Amino acid sequence: MSASPSARPPVTVRVFTQRLSSTPRGARLARYLALNQLVAWGVPRGTDLLDIVAVVVAELAANAVTHGRVPGRDFELRLALVPGSVRIEVTDTRTAPCPAGPGDVRPPCPSDESGRGLVLVEALADRWEVLDRSPAPGKTVRAEVDLPGRLRLFRT
Repeated sequence: MSASPSARPPVTVRVFTQRLSSTPRGARLARYLALNQLVAWGVPRGTDLLDIVAVVVAELAANAVTHGRVPGRDFELRLALVPGSVRIEVTDTRTAPCPAGPGDVRPPCPSDESGRGLVLVEALADRWEVLDRSPAPGKTVRAEVDLPGRLRLFRT
């Protein structure tokens, strides 16, 4: 016996979008805003989920302002709470160079001063990808972090 479609709870997707200056200050603000938004949506403070999202947003925003910066153009942070995961998207307006995609990220040499951002994203995110920006020009790096079982049902 199966439940009728009307017996299912409605699917709620929460979305937060903010354009930020392509500066180090904008990157720091992206992390701050993302964490505050998740707490506003009901994710408890002090959870691994918040820590992981903080690192992923920080790394993607830092990459956007360091490698994707176009003078006079902003980058965009988009955060979505979808059933089962948190989706993080950072979009910049520079078309090249395109970052390595999932599975193609090479760890930097120990003496390198940079190059660890996408290594961290690949290690912490459950899924991630690089997409062409629509409308062009630019690119979006999208990462998803799965919600722990007990958080799947919180205020969504």
